[in-house]
Amino acid sequence: MQERAGAVVESRVVASVEPSALSPRQVGQEFCSLLEAGAKLEPAGAARRRPRVLLERYPPRHKIELLDVTYYLSDARQNADIRFFVAYVVRGLRARARRIHPRLFYKDISLTWRSASHHVRSEEENWIGKGDVKTVVEDGEELVVSNELTTDLPLEIQTALETCLRRARRVPRDEVAVGLVLRRGPDDRIEPYRDFTGPRRRAAANPRNRVNRGRPIARFTRKNDPASLRFARGYEPDFADGVVEAGEGTSRLYGGRLRRFRIVSRNRKVQYLFIAGPHQAWIASCQPTTTEIMSYGVRTLDVAVDDDLLLPGYEYHYLDESEDPPALHSQIPPGFAGAVSDVDPSRADASPWLDRVPVIREFRRKVLGRASRDRLSAPSSASTVGSCRDRPATRGTRRRPGAR
Repeated sequence: MQERAGAVVESRVVASVEPSALSPRQVGQEFCSLLEAGAKLEPAGAARRRPRVLLERYPPRHKIELLDVTYYLSDARQNADIRFFVAYVVRGLRARARRIHPRLFYKDISLTWRSASHHVRSEEENWIGKGDVKTVVEDGEELVVSNELTTDLPLEIQTALETCLRRARRVPRDEVAVGLVLRRGPDDRIEPYRDFTGPRRRAAANPRNRVNRGRPIARFTRKNDPASLRFARGYEPDFADGVVEAGEGTSRLYGGRLRRFRIVSRNRKVQYLFIAGPHQAWIASCQPTTTEIMSYGVRTLDVAVDDDLLLPGYEYHYLDESEDPPALHSQIPPGFAGAVSDVDPSRADASPWLDRVPVIREFRRKVLGRASRDRLSAPSSASTVGSCRDRPATRGTRRRPGAR
């Protein structure tokens, strides 16, 4: 069924936001007032039979406001795979809110905060849905894969989410929130459900809303050549006048202090999240500057970009010994995997690729204020490939042969 075209979605650069100054108690009181005024909790997961169980387990403690959306967050939790918040998304004026959507916001390997679309859990699978899907061709075969950018939360609230996480004195373990909040799908379910795809289809049905007419804003013109990156005109990061936010954080995986920069494109239609650690620099996310946000807390529109542009500083590169014979799984371009991480042996340093990408080199020179690390010798593979027998819920991108 063809989606009816939606209205033209406004694009504008919006300032980043900070968490509300309200105390956790005041946040809880404000949220309760919405329920008393008639707003209803509408969970997609197992809690839909008893929505109030979410408030008993995960009361709102933090508040973030962006555009016409209010994000209420529980205290941080973690399970064996991820750190996350149970979030309550309220769109429109709070005083008139009729629907409150519980969601799960988690931190990805790229250090980007995302809103999970669904989940799969069985004896064979343990996986968090990464949003809409796209069709790619690899070695002549069509594959349906997750388009992970579609779950990236607005870049304007990424630092605020980091602030809420740092406020936690401790992050307790929780293995039930995922099932309570997220809709569960069968083992082969890669696609999200209609409550995620519907708003996206309506927005994209209007050709005027498609960023760069739906074509990639950046691509590598030669396979396995990081120096061949080319941007569509106007979509290059504006390192001179486009740095609209700078923040800091820390990461054990990345070796300490991190610097985070939100940088808009020259035409102001797209924004990028750059992250620089002690050793690596990478683009964690890119998304349009559109102002329409759906019930999952993410934008209804996304951008098309070559996946290798968004390679994180450490990426999955491991030998799966559970297969017979053991198989190498890597999301780093062939020949560009560096040393295996001391913190997580399933990940390898992606610097041999990143340090040769022109936009990363330009970012180091113009924004970080220093030249690249001059570690630009010929690419080499990791001397030791880490092994991993388990498959975490957020590992990689789900793939399935055949296009739909």
